[in-house]
Amino acid sequence: MEQTPQSNEVINLTAFRGQYSAAPPLSGGDSRRYAMEENGGYDVNGVASRSSAVLSGYDTVDSPPSYDFYANTEVFGRTRKIRPSLFQLHSNPEDDSSPPPLYEETSGNKENLEDEATEPPPEPTRFGWVQGVMVRCMLNIWGVILYLRLPWITAQAGIGLTWIIILLSSCITGITGLSTSAIATNGKVKGGGTYFLISRSLGPELGGSIGLIFAFANAVAVAMHTVGFAETVQALMEESGTRMVDPINDIRIIGVITVTCLLAISLAGMEWESKAQVLFFFVIMVSFANYIVGTIIPATPQKQAKGFFSYRADIFADNFVPNWRGPGGSFFGMFSIFFPSATGILAGANISGDLKASLAFHDPNVAIPRGTMLAIFWTTVSYLIISATIGSCVVRDASGSINDTIMIGSGAGDCLGTACGYGWNFSECIVNKTCSYGLSNYYQTMSMVSGFAPLIAAGIFGATLSSALACLVSAPKVFQCLCKDRLYPAIGFFGKGYGKNDEPYRSYLLTYIIAVCFILIAELNTIAPIISNFFLCSYALINFSCFHASITNSPGWRPSFRFYSKWASLVGAVVSVIIMFLLTWWAALIAIGIVIFLLAYVLYKKPSVNWGSSVQASSYNMALSHCVGLNHVEEHIKNYRPQCLVLTGPPSLRPALVDLVGTFTKNQSLMMCGNVIVGGPSPEAVDAANSSSHVTWLNKRRIKSFYQGVVADDLRTGAQILLQGAGLGRIRPNILLMGFKKNWNKCPPTAIENYIGILHDAFDLQYGVCILRMKEGLDLSHQMQAHVNPGFETATEPGLDGRNISTTFIFGQCRNLSSVTVSAAVDPDSLISMPQPTTIFQSKQEKKTIDVYWLSDDGGLTLLLPYLLKRKKRWGRCKVRVFVGGETQHIEEQKQELKALISKFRLSFHEIQVLPDINEKPQPEHVKKFEDLLGPYRVHAIQKNGERDTHTTSNCPWMVSDEEYEKNLAKSFRQIRLNEVLKDYSRDAALIIVTMPVGRKRTCPSALYMAWLETLCRDMRPPVLLVRGNQESVLTFYCQ
Repeated sequence: MEQTPQSNEVINLTAFRGQYSAAPPLSGGDSRRYAMEENGGYDVNGVASRSSAVLSGYDTVDSPPSYDFYANTEVFGRTRKIRPSLFQLHSNPEDDSSPPPLYEETSGNKENLEDEATEPPPEPTRFGWVQGVMVRCMLNIWGVILYLRLPWITAQAGIGLTWIIILLSSCITGITGLSTSAIATNGKVKGGGTYFLISRSLGPELGGSIGLIFAFANAVAVAMHTVGFAETVQALMEESGTRMVDPINDIRIIGVITVTCLLAISLAGMEWESKAQVLFFFVIMVSFANYIVGTIIPATPQKQAKGFFSYRADIFADNFVPNWRGPGGSFFGMFSIFFPSATGILAGANISGDLKASLAFHDPNVAIPRGTMLAIFWTTVSYLIISATIGSCVVRDASGSINDTIMIGSGAGDCLGTACGYGWNFSECIVNKTCSYGLSNYYQTMSMVSGFAPLIAAGIFGATLSSALACLVSAPKVFQCLCKDRLYPAIGFFGKGYGKNDEPYRSYLLTYIIAVCFILIAELNTIAPIISNFFLCSYALINFSCFHASITNSPGWRPSFRFYSKWASLVGAVVSVIIMFLLTWWAALIAIGIVIFLLAYVLYKKPSVNWGSSVQASSYNMALSHCVGLNHVEEHIKNYRPQCLVLTGPPSLRPALVDLVGTFTKNQSLMMCGNVIVGGPSPEAVDAANSSSHVTWLNKRRIKSFYQGVVADDLRTGAQILLQGAGLGRIRPNILLMGFKKNWNKCPPTAIENYIGILHDAFDLQYGVCILRMKEGLDLSHQMQAHVNPGFETATEPGLDGRNISTTFIFGQCRNLSSVTVSAAVDPDSLISMPQPTTIFQSKQEKKTIDVYWLSDDGGLTLLLPYLLKRKKRWGRCKVRVFVGGETQHIEEQKQELKALISKFRLSFHEIQVLPDINEKPQPEHVKKFEDLLGPYRVHAIQKNGERDTHTTSNCPWMVSDEEYEKNLAKSFRQIRLNEVLKDYSRDAALIIVTMPVGRKRTCPSALYMAWLETLCRDMRPPVLLVRGNQESVLTFYCQ
């Protein structure tokens, strides 16, 4: 009995090759080696693992679910498994001499791989949800506004409206946080933060524009927080009597020096930046405690002179109502200044690529929602507490003079302000508007109130520097991801990363330059409103992304964060846009204009990215809804559109056929390019039929067409599949277009039978049929040195009689099976890289004619197609001439009748010609040419020993008997004569459209029918389009 290998040995699959049918790899195919893993799947390096499933007694290559099957990244030190294909599971390798490789035997062991293994790449610095998201967001939210402007906003708007401003801002940021959480948990989040979330949700069009705007807004925010820090330092210098130049220039100098130091910290790496953030957080917490303690400590006379009286109910009541001052004194004026202080909620998401995974909080998917929402909650509480406490302790106006007390015995009737009740008279400075202290006048009020003022200064330093540092890190990270996607030109330079953390040093430098430019403004109240609109615009799109992804009902929208509402997201988006205009309408228009401009650019460039966005899902929903809606719309002649199924094979090989049909169907009706791959349903054939490169080629050529490829045993079977299965609902082809089979008389007769059979199948299915013939031919496969599909045009091959040789059709070439091995499908991707060939249908036509030979009434399709062409700009200069057959004695009468009919159709065809000589006999030499052309297919040509084979026509239906020839002689003469007429009247036309003759099934042999088509349009320089409608009207002169 055969010994089974031990479980700790490497299995050599050689011994099991026969039993388990391990197939050799395809030549030129995937060169990787495959080995079965113990838990299913295949090792792409070809090393079989222990306890291989081969020995389980269950002969299968199926495998249980595995993480590797769905991941697109590899773990260092572990070989990635691949899922077996459906072909590998259900096909029998014995039935196919060259199936795809399942696995290969391995003669070595894993030691070889271990020898080749290198050291694992250095692990970049990663952060958890507390340090990476919550603390970072809180520090970014607690910025310069908290210490330097919140007391002033409370004095202007009052405690009540200030709370409304805070809650409204938190409501917007809270809804945005919920939307961000939903988007962030709908798949694995990588680096790029806000840009990554929006672009992968809404697509590159809106994602790219918001990425640029958001990165710019963060760069400006660096300047805002740095200016706040510089203001504090400058105020401390003023108190100590120190000055470098003047207040404004001092702020500029301090700001530039500060942002340079912050840049150095950022360039040192994320690890150092994170340590600095932790230090800043600790300092801010101490400053908060110091401030709360200061509000409880009884006020000293020095603090009372500056307006601080500890908690007082009447001060709270007086400060509860608004007291607007200055040109910006309004609700939305204060909102525009405060709102940037709530915009740090995306600081954690912006470094999504630097968040680590753990068992409890897997990747950014849990870290971003948890950290962001907690940060919004705690910062909102802190804002409300500070606004209420500062408004309960400090009056709006105070002189700061210790001498402004009310003297004993003096009257208090003329005293102004709440401070009068506490023995202080600030009336003089209130009347003269010269008060230097109080909530309305002194930005450093929190320092004055606190128990130890230097701690508040430290808190201001911590809040401003941490926010500036967070923005200085966020902007380059977002911009780097945008640069790597290459949606816009000339920005890829800034996307290069360095070091183990892939730090974007070039983007850091760009952010630094932008920040320095805005620091030179040196006015906090001017900088803050600038970025408010940009942040609001970003928040509006984040909320809209969540709403849009929800309403599309895409199966791919499965966020693990459930505490969101699509309607709340919509409200958040609308409110954000409204507030943009209420704050600064012209700035809102500029922001929206920039978004629209960038959106239009990306739409024009159409970057080749596919992120599964909600816009794609929405497009599908809209298309599906409209297609289903057409079921309720009844067909009417007035709404008839030529919906074309074009048998192009690979579209790139017949560009002229594609260009002609694309001209009159563009923005007008359906065009579908059909490709038939002849052979069995192998993976290679299916891939060739469904290759997206064909659609890419059509898009590159700006042809608005669908593409459908099928695999069939022969061309006719594939065409039948397309004729019956193409389209959706009412959007189905009603016209079949083909290229003329130019060298039909040099191919096996079965190819002719298949070609003509397709025409009969189309007529049976009530299709109109068009055939295009050009003098130089349609097929460019020989120029491109590639194979094409069979049946359209075939290469010259000896041997017409297919009864005695076995032939096959391999992508358009007639070959002998004994000497030809079936080749693989043409590589469609190689066709895209080839230069785009030009055709006459792409260029603007000269002042020539489109000659229409309306010889038989087919329902009007022969007239409708030239009308649609004439509407296009490139054919607009051409004049349409209509030719009809007639009698010599009634020429004028027939011409007037036809003019009247065409005028009722409103086609604007004014030149009508009646051809009385169309029914004359053709010239003898042309008849001789026709007989020579048909000669090889006449029955008498294969008679043996003077005896006729009675079974010839039944076994070879393409053969023409004498009876069939005589029966169709008049129609044959008609085609010969028509060719003479075409040469006489239309030699210089731009395009000739002729009514195509119809051959009866089982009455007109395929060779005879093919000879008619050949004779009708032979030796014509202009392109000839043979047209035959389905005998149902496509034109009407009625209005209903």
